[in-house]
Amino acid sequence: MILDEIQYVPELLSYIKTSIMDSLSFLAEVLLRGFYPEPVINPKVDRKLWCASYITTYLERDIRTLSKVGDLHQFERFLVACAIRTGQILNLSDIARELGISVPTAKRWLSLLETGGQVFLLYPYFQSMGKRMVKSPKLYVTDPSICTYLLALHSPEVLLASPYLGSLFETMVIADILKRFYHSGEKPSLYYLRTRDGLEVDLVIEYNGTLTLMEMKATRTPLPKHAEHLSRAARMFAARDPRSILVSLYPHPLSLSEGVKAYPWDAVLGG
Repeated sequence: MILDEIQYVPELLSYIKTSIMDSLSFLAEVLLRGFYPEPVINPKVDRKLWCASYITTYLERDIRTLSKVGDLHQFERFLVACAIRTGQILNLSDIARELGISVPTAKRWLSLLETGGQVFLLYPYFQSMGKRMVKSPKLYVTDPSICTYLLALHSPEVLLASPYLGSLFETMVIADILKRFYHSGEKPSLYYLRTRDGLEVDLVIEYNGTLTLMEMKATRTPLPKHAEHLSRAARMFAARDPRSILVSLYPHPLSLSEGVKAYPWDAVLGG
């Protein structure tokens, strides 16, 4: 099992997977219902109503407790703006300009979302890379059900045809790995890699002296070309002897190139 040293028992996945055979339908249900226990375990729970209630409760109780936010409607628009940008490099100036708020306000609201566990920031991996690195963090919404709800993706058909599918897939896998560290009482050592000459790797994991490079591709046909960035990064960090993993929708483990192996997403999540 990938990352088997980080103990995590994802019982919630089994509630969905036992009744769904098609992998794409399974993926859509996980993205739509997320990982909060109630909407996953109880199929009678209306996912749209649950997410709407969750967001309303979060805004009216937690946000007003943590800080004075005068315009909750504007803050909810900020939530949507974050969902649109999940899996992207954070640019608070763009968000502030789009919503008509100041950058300090956007920064304060982002801090509230981080404190409330609604989003997390993935920082770039810098080791021995100097000024070649892109230095801004990437933004992720913590739970896929809240993210898909905010993006108005409410059916498997619409979700699977959405241009957001790739970023949602990446968000889901990285958020799950983040939670494994927390469930194990470990401090997450998770990063992304992006250099100014175009080399990108979605996730870099440092754990117990090992380095793992991971890419997420929402494709059922992983090809050697999908492993190119992983191969380049592995050569860059050859002295660390990194593991290189591509996570995809293909249902079986598959060797893509020397040192790079593709794994099915539900195996990576422990399903």
